[in-house]
Amino acid sequence: MKRIDLFKLCFTRLCLLLILTLLYTNIWAQLSDGIRVADPTIFYDDETYYLYGTADSEQQKGFKVYTSSDKKNWKDAGIALKTGDVFGTAGFWAPQVFRYRNRFYMAYVANERIAIAESESPLGPFIQKVKMEIKAPVKMIDPFVFFDSGKIYLYHVRLNDGNRIYVSELEADLSAIKEQTTIICIQATEPWENTNGANWKVTEGPTVLKIDHTYYLFYSANDFRNPDYAVGYASSDNPLGPWKKYKENPVLSKVQTGENGTGHGDFFTDKKGKLNYVFHTHESNQKANGKRRTAMIEMGFKPIKGKEPIFWINTGSFYFLKYQ
Repeated sequence: MKRIDLFKLCFTRLCLLLILTLLYTNIWAQLSDGIRVADPTIFYDDETYYLYGTADSEQQKGFKVYTSSDKKNWKDAGIALKTGDVFGTAGFWAPQVFRYRNRFYMAYVANERIAIAESESPLGPFIQKVKMEIKAPVKMIDPFVFFDSGKIYLYHVRLNDGNRIYVSELEADLSAIKEQTTIICIQATEPWENTNGANWKVTEGPTVLKIDHTYYLFYSANDFRNPDYAVGYASSDNPLGPWKKYKENPVLSKVQTGENGTGHGDFFTDKKGKLNYVFHTHESNQKANGKRRTAMIEMGFKPIKGKEPIFWINTGSFYFLKYQ
């Protein structure tokens, strides 16, 4: 081989190596720069957005809180709830933060049980004066506390012949459910809700909106590791149901985002009055490794005079949350 041909070959290989390195570095930067919490929720208070969610590592015994002023760029604001201050030793999942009687509360999962802690600030620390779970005859996960017409409801998932969504009335002090009021809301019955044909069917991650006199229960279906994990909703004229599933479900999936494992989120209203849905996707479309990225999209309902509101989603508003 001529010396000049050898030089060209080496130069070409070096250029290719540099290009691949730059591509890998860019992709890694995008991934590592992003927020990595699953089952996310955002609480807006006093011009600040507070983000909480399930950590991608069981080494984190509790929940971090992230803050933002623009919904896109986030700062790590430390630990909002940690083991030792509250009920639970492992499996801290799916938090929800809300305000009640001039205090801030966090409903969360630990040890596949639901508990509620309180704080003077959305930053925490969230604590329990008496470390206790909300008693129930079966394991429960994925709490969503909902206030309506003087009553407090706890939507949740019971691990009973599958992941199925129930609702119960809560006591006024948030210490216990009224078990006699418990009723099932949603279970997997539609093809999109069980694309793998699993014996243990999954519906989870409930969140509820009330618009005019109609209640909308949003939920996710399929195992979270399934690329077809997706979001649908059902409606009712009563917070206890019965619930009618939307015929065009799922309304949020990999079809809208291009990302596998799209689901399990929560709604919040931003400073401009727009409804946003924060949720997670798989970390990678190539392999479901249990790790997830945090994303956001605008979606909600458009009011129609004299008719039921129409669901809408702004696919162009989809983006991943990142560190500032």
